[in-house]
Amino acid sequence: MKKVIYLIISAVLVSCSTKPHYTLKGKIDGSDSIIFYLQKREAGKIVSIDSAVSRKGSFTMKGGVIDRPQMVQLVAGNTRKRTSFYLENSDIVVTGSLDSLYNARFSGSKTQDEYRSYVDLNKPLSDTYSRIIVKYQAASQAGDVKNMAVQQREGDSIQTEMLNLQKKFVKSNPSSYVSPAIIISLSYDMEADEIESMVNGLDTLLAALPEIKSLKQRVALMKTVAIGQKAPDFTMNDVNGSPVTLSSRIGAKLLLIDFWAAWCNPCREENPNVVKIYNEYHKKGFDVFGVSLDNSKEAWVKAIADDKLTWTQVSDLKRGENAAAVLYSVNSIPSNFLLDETGKIIARNLRGDALYNKVKEVLGGKK
Repeated sequence: MKKVIYLIISAVLVSCSTKPHYTLKGKIDGSDSIIFYLQKREAGKIVSIDSAVSRKGSFTMKGGVIDRPQMVQLVAGNTRKRTSFYLENSDIVVTGSLDSLYNARFSGSKTQDEYRSYVDLNKPLSDTYSRIIVKYQAASQAGDVKNMAVQQREGDSIQTEMLNLQKKFVKSNPSSYVSPAIIISLSYDMEADEIESMVNGLDTLLAALPEIKSLKQRVALMKTVAIGQKAPDFTMNDVNGSPVTLSSRIGAKLLLIDFWAAWCNPCREENPNVVKIYNEYHKKGFDVFGVSLDNSKEAWVKAIADDKLTWTQVSDLKRGENAAAVLYSVNSIPSNFLLDETGKIIARNLRGDALYNKVKEVLGGKK
């Protein structure tokens, strides 16, 4: 009987000692006596969760239980040499060279395998897009406007293919921990209904993830500034420090709330288009309400003068924490909202010809 009891106790101890946890074994050539760190981003900060010293290029980290697969970085000492991968409760092996740590290979992580398949799926299109960027930059430096337009169209086409491929991956992998991260990256170019549809298509086991909760909160906020909604009011100081309320500018046949910044190159490239439309249609009822995401008043005022922005400009000089940007769920700039004379949002994120044609449609031909 004692032997049976001993065997039972032994089985329980073995069961406890084999509780799921992660183990990371590394074989990184050229890394003798290097301290490797495992780091993750938490609440906007980089946090170290484990470390080990390599001996003749080999090291082992034996960590505790992690609640879910998550993207982490393996960092070599105090250098910029690092690589990212999905850490989970399994035996993971990383191999590579210190000189090209970014290109290290991983095995043993199911989520990392899924992420690798996602990257490989996108690589042909990503490589093509990179080549188009190089051609566009060369055309820009040469002042070849015609070729720039060609590269722009080809780039837009490739971007669309990439977006569709990424959406297809999410749809085909609803239980993968990679999918929420993809949705987050895609969400900056999607409307609230599409984000909500993609989130609802995920497996219920992902519902409690912080990323999903954050996406749902963002969707709720985006719906308050969707097309057809009344534009939320806000008050912010102009360049002279005087408070200006959005509602005080509503009444023009069309009002463009334009989120931009002096440091934002795409914004500065778009400004001449807005100036052109303003000059052509202001007397027919088009107005602009500029909201700057700058944190330097000097840079903000200089950009206004340099770009000849003659309409009302406001800012709280809090950069990405700009209160109006938060209210309107603006996550990238340039971004804009077009309001009718009642303050209802009738379009958003129109730029270049698309904005011009919409203004022309509502206000008629040239003055």
